[in-house]
Amino acid sequence: MPTRDDDDYRTSARPRGGRTARRFDDDEPRLLKRTRHATATAFDTNADTDRPNDGDRWSSWDQAVHGPAPHPDWLVTELAATDTELGVLKTGKEADVHLVRRGVPGTDRSCLLAAKRYRDPEHRLFHRDAGYLEGRRVRRSRENRAMEGRTAFGRQMIAGQWAAAEFAALSRLWQVGSEFGSIAVPYPVQLLGTELMLEFVGDPVEGLAAPRLAQLRPDPVPLRQLWDQLVDALVVLARAGLAHGDLSPYNLLVHDGRLVLIDLPQVVDVVANPSGREFLTRDVRVVATWFVARGLPADLVDPGVLTEQLLREAGMR
Repeated sequence: MPTRDDDDYRTSARPRGGRTARRFDDDEPRLLKRTRHATATAFDTNADTDRPNDGDRWSSWDQAVHGPAPHPDWLVTELAATDTELGVLKTGKEADVHLVRRGVPGTDRSCLLAAKRYRDPEHRLFHRDAGYLEGRRVRRSRENRAMEGRTAFGRQMIAGQWAAAEFAALSRLWQVGSEFGSIAVPYPVQLLGTELMLEFVGDPVEGLAAPRLAQLRPDPVPLRQLWDQLVDALVVLARAGLAHGDLSPYNLLVHDGRLVLIDLPQVVDVVANPSGREFLTRDVRVVATWFVARGLPADLVDPGVLTEQLLREAGMR
C-alpha cells in the first residue's frame, strides 16, 4: 500500500476517555489512473451471456433496491441502459469506488455513477466495525454469532450491513430537508448486494471527482464558508439522531464551493448506540482541529460549544 497522508486526523474506532492515538486514513487519497475494465466482475450478472453491443453489461437497475423517489432527472433508469466501467476513483481497505457510465445506446441519455464495492470476505478488513455495529443486531442468533466470530459468512453479513446502512442513511438524509434542514450528500441510486451506486460528485464531462477537503488550502473567506456549511450539516445530522461516526477532512468533498458529506457506512445512531455521544464528540474534535490548523480563528471554532449544541439538537440535553 502507498504511504498514507499525514494530514488525516482519523482516530481509532471506539472513542475512549483521554487522548486517543491518531491514525492515518484507510483510503488512498489520490485518484487512480482511469482505465477501461473489459473483464466481467462479480456485479456483471450478464457476464458471458446476452452481452450488450454497447457497454460492458446491461444496467442492474431492475435488480436493485432503488433510491428515494422522485428520482433526479439526470438519473438513467431505462431498462435498455448499459453500464460501462471507466476506472477506479478510490481504493480502501473495506471497499473500492469505481466510476461507471450508465447510458441508453443510440441516444444521448447517460449519467456518471460512483459504484462503491465492498471487497470479498477473504480480503475484507473491517477492523473498525465493533463499536459501530452496536445496536445493529439482526434477528437470527446464528447470524449474530457469525458476525461476532468474524467467520466468512459473518464478514459477508457485516459487509451487507455496512452497505445497507450507508444506503439507508443517505436515503434518509436525502429526504429530511423539509423536516430538519437541507444537507448535501450524494444521491443513493441503488443497492445490490454489497455494491452501492451513488451520484457521482464532480465534473460530469471530464469524469474528475470533486476534491476532498483535505486536499484544499482555502483562503480565509471560503474557509469560513466551508466551516459554516459543515456546522449546518452536523446540525441536520443531530436533528435526525445521527452522527457521521468517522468524520474527517477525507470524508468531505468540495464541489463548486459546496461541502458534500460522503462515506457514511458507519453512521451512528447517537441515542441507540452506547458510544453515540463519544462518536459525535470525536467527529467535532477532528474537523475542528483541521479547520483551526488551516487558519480559521480558534474563537470561531469551539469544539465543546458545538458538541453541546449538537447534543441538544439530538435531544440528549
